[in-house]
Amino acid sequence: QVQLEESGGGLVQPGGSLRLSCAASGSIRLIGNMGWYRQAPGKERELVASVSSVGTTNYADSVKDRFAISRDSAKKSVYLQMNSLKPEDTAVYYCSANVWPVGRDTSSKYWGQGTLVTVSS
Repeated sequence: QVQLEESGGGLVQPGGSLRLSCAASGSIRLIGNMGWYRQAPGKERELVASVSSVGTTNYADSVKDRFAISRDSAKKSVYLQMNSLKPEDTAVYYCSANVWPVGRDTSSKYWGQGTLVTVSS
């Protein structure tokens, strides 16, 4: 069993900042790419940012220069620092990770339960 648990969502005013955290736990042999996705009401889930096992990052154009993804491999955790937040950033944010569980030679993509970020005055 592999679990991803997010924290850090909430209500913030436009221009404010939030930091999301996600920790993986369970029978984990190896973690590959980790990332953050979001889904706004009535829209499809989209990739926000990802980070590889060697630290290579990728961002959606809409969040470049405002958001920063990082990971702590020792803690099996990934973080998303969100600055200069806009109302259009309002969404449920999901953590994801490609994980090789103990005893398996193939990876699977796991998801957290999601954390709501609301940007509003």
